[in-house]
Amino acid sequence: MATSLILHERIETTEVKAKQIKSYVEKLVTLGKKDTLHARRMAAARLFGKEAVQKLFSDIAPRFTERNGGYLALYKTGFRKGDATPTAIVEFVVRPEEKSSKEKEKKK
Repeated sequence: MATSLILHERIETTEVKAKQIKSYVEKLVTLGKKDTLHARRMAAARLFGKEAVQKLFSDIAPRFTERNGGYLALYKTGFRKGDATPTAIVEFVVRPEEKSSKEKEKKK
């Protein structure tokens, strides 16, 4: 789940899983902000695939250099049809397209 959240930057899952994954990935982003060899190995031990580790350190962590926490947002979306389990969307607070539009406004 953490790997897919990092790769896709947004997932929809049950509310209980979303709360658990939020704390797990926020710790990984904090680890990614250090950008040392040890931090990369610690992240690789917790994630599946080199692509997720690469994206964490090159794309996601640099977005949050000024931020001390609260990297993810959790939105409740309703209930699943089959078993009425509450569902939620977990996504990163700062999206790549938001950052690029803010940079364009600053340049003007």
